[in-house]
Amino acid sequence: MSSFWRSRLDIAIFGQSHAPGIGMTLDGIPAGETIDMERLQAFLKRRAPGRFPWSTPRKEEDIPEFICGLVNDKTCGAPITAIIRNTNTRSVDYAQHADIPRPGHADYTAHVKYDGHQDVAGGGHFSGRLTAALCVAGGICLQILERRGVTIGAHIETIAGCADRPFDPVSVDAPTLKSLWEKDLPTVEDLAAGKMIEEIGRVRALGDSLGGSIECAVVGLPAGLGNPIFGGMENRISSLAFGVPAVKGIEFGTGFGAASLWGSEHNDPFYMDGNAVKTRTNNHGGILGGITTGMPLIFRVAIKPTPSIAIEQQSVSLSKGEPDTLAVKGRHDPCIVPRAVPCIEAVAAIAILDAMLDN
Repeated sequence: MSSFWRSRLDIAIFGQSHAPGIGMTLDGIPAGETIDMERLQAFLKRRAPGRFPWSTPRKEEDIPEFICGLVNDKTCGAPITAIIRNTNTRSVDYAQHADIPRPGHADYTAHVKYDGHQDVAGGGHFSGRLTAALCVAGGICLQILERRGVTIGAHIETIAGCADRPFDPVSVDAPTLKSLWEKDLPTVEDLAAGKMIEEIGRVRALGDSLGGSIECAVVGLPAGLGNPIFGGMENRISSLAFGVPAVKGIEFGTGFGAASLWGSEHNDPFYMDGNAVKTRTNNHGGILGGITTGMPLIFRVAIKPTPSIAIEQQSVSLSKGEPDTLAVKGRHDPCIVPRAVPCIEAVAAIAILDAMLDN
């Protein structure tokens, strides 16, 4: 089934946006790993709705209830299952979408796939709400990785033409990444955050929405993680990244920019740093042949604008088979990018821990 991700780690995501709850099961975590619940909750809070003017006013505490897999906050070897209760739903706002699908959303394709039996409230199982459960799994993996010397952090690269300073692909370090965890709007330069907030507010007042891009870095990785062909690090990260509903594209290192370079420009020269092999540049983004090189792992994802907008849009009535219009009601993010940042960190953590366990 599509709600399962299977590798050395197995993950299942369950629930719907307006169901009694959502949750996850994470299997394959070694026994004896301590989970700091305060740190996990702080990580989940970064994704939680209703905290800032640039997010949906729907407020959820997103406190996970662990059903199994932990004993005294330590993993016991059993699958870890957690539930997050939905406490602030307003399903009536979505009733019209059973007949009039929202452009840019999964309403129509879900109707076709499930013959009209899908849960339309809040987007049902297609909702970004389910990324809260994904962040529980990722938050656990982040803590385990940090104890192994691996640090993951991401920032908002762009929103509506407002650009932050990119990571230095060669020398980005753990303190830089950790500093982003403490910011309400995670940017390297605070001036960029101010411009982004201003633009989100302007577009929100018009009843529209914005997308953007996120850059994620992983430092402290050893060389040798991952496999060629279908088991590469790009493959693992990408397959999880597209589990975040708003993600529309991903690139590693120079990414699509490599298409316009010559080989002599794109190749990263090797050199010896003591006993370690390093590269003087990092166009490869820390991965060659699907396997980590020991350089910072760098990737970027494109996040689409929130499809639920107040501006009247053209659609169709599925019951009547004729054109119709709708202006979406309810509570929605004018820009989902800020809340997607911890989701991208989560998917990177799951993929990397999975590769480390595979090694």
